[in-house]
Amino acid sequence: MDEDELQEIERCSAAATPGQWFVRFLDDDHAMNLVAVSTVEDSGAGERWLAFSHEEIIAATLVQHPRYVDVEDERWDENAAFIAMAREAIPRLVAEVRRLRDRLTDPEDT
Repeated sequence: MDEDELQEIERCSAAATPGQWFVRFLDDDHAMNLVAVSTVEDSGAGERWLAFSHEEIIAATLVQHPRYVDVEDERWDENAAFIAMAREAIPRLVAEVRRLRDRLTDPEDT
């Protein structure tokens, strides 16, 4: 991975909604069993509108029943969990790549 690729990853990460992300399951006539990535943790209650705010939702991965959007391999929950996890993991991975690269190129370490 070259420096341009690392900078692009960092740019995308910095531009995304800050803070920790969570997977939430929302359910009512408006949310229609929405699997969402949110800045607020899932309560386990399948909150109904207006019990959740659209301002807390970062991305929706599936709206089903009726299925307006579908995922062929049916991994919408797993995909949402990956997106939420990546928010914190990617900046740490970039920092580790840089640390290791610096270590390999530092003449004092050889």
